[in-house]
This record gives sequence, structure tokens and C-alpha cells, in this order.
Amino acid sequence: METTLFLSKPLPPTKLSHSLTSSFPNPHKLAFFPTTHKKPTSNFTIKAAISRTKKEETVETVKSHLENCYLVAAINYKGFTVKQFQELRKALPETTKLVVAKNTLVEKAVENTQWEAIKPCMKGMNAWLFVHTEEIPGALKPYRTFQKEKKLEDNDFTGACFEGKFYGPEDFKGLETMPSRADVYAKLLGSLKTPGIALVGTLQAPARDLVLVLKAYINKLEEEQQQG
Repeated sequence: METTLFLSKPLPPTKLSHSLTSSFPNPHKLAFFPTTHKKPTSNFTIKAAISRTKKEETVETVKSHLENCYLVAAINYKGFTVKQFQELRKALPETTKLVVAKNTLVEKAVENTQWEAIKPCMKGMNAWLFVHTEEIPGALKPYRTFQKEKKLEDNDFTGACFEGKFYGPEDFKGLETMPSRADVYAKLLGSLKTPGIALVGTLQAPARDLVLVLKAYINKLEEEQQQG
């Protein structure tokens, strides 16, 4: 006796599954459709890494220039051309270095050092002078000459740090007229050769002048001992 099976609903067509199987060898992977949200590209990641590296290199460069440094000065360079920067660098003595760096990076480099006093300059566009000689006036004079020749009156010093103290633009005259080592020697020798009243006058001079005189005299004695 034959038995006939009747279904209440027809079986679904197999055409779609066949089509999917032929078009996609592994149909289970269909669940991973791309979304509309794009992930950051590798180029963006690389650029961010390079930018961070450059910032770190700049901070390290500034720190290296602070070693054996006597004075740091900031110059407003807004409007400078590349050619002017090149000419200025050539005009500076070997003991003075010019660095263009963002205020935030310089501020990070001077943090927790004697150079923190330069922080009032941390605004605007600054180029930084690092002076590696005690002859401060001679180190600052080339820029003054350059400034005058190029008629850059608006591009003045915005400040400086010397011996842990901040000097504003109005204080630069004191830095630019400081006695040189030769002047200190001459003053010291002159005081020793003249009557005692002259030496007393030297001792009554401002404390800074007295320190310079004594320091120069000590250096002179050390040089004589080495030569002897």
C-alpha cells in the first residue's frame, strides 16, 4: 500500500541558496559587511607619529643648547623671510645659536631649570638666541646691527633670561652695556695701581660689578698659576 505525504506549505525554492553558493564560496562570511564608519588610515597614524617625534627632537635640541649657556633671548620674528633668517644666522658669531621653536616646546625644555624665568616670553612668534659666551654685549650686537640694516624695528627682543633673572625689552640696555672681560681686567688693574680710595670705590660699586671684578681676578690668578 502506497503512502502519500501531503505538506501544508510548499518547500522554499532552492534557487537563491544555489545562487549564493555559486557567487560566494563561503556564504557564512556574508555577515561581515563593511560599515559606513571608516577607521583612521595608516597614513594618519604615521603622520601623527612623525609629528610627535619632531616635537620631541625640538625639545631635546633646545635642551642641548641650554647646556653651557649664559643667556637665552627671544626675538619677535613675525614677518621674517627665509632669506632674512639665513642672513641673520651668518651674521651671528659661532658662540650664538638661533633656533626657531614653538613657545610650548621651549617652555617644556626649560621646565624645572634656571631658565624658567624666560616664561614671560611665551607668547607670539619667537626665535630663540642661545649665547654660549660671557661676552653678552658682543653676542647681542650682531642682531642689533641686523635689525637696523633691515629696518626691523618691530622685530625687537621680547625678553631674555640671564643668571636666572628675566629681562624685559626695556632692560636690554643693561645687558648690552655690560663690561667685557677686558674691561673688567682693566678696571681691576687700575684699582690695584691707584690709591686705596679707588679700590674702595670699586668695592662700593653694585654687587654685580664687584662679582665680575672678583671673578676676573680669580681667573687671572689661575691662568698665571697654570703658566708658571
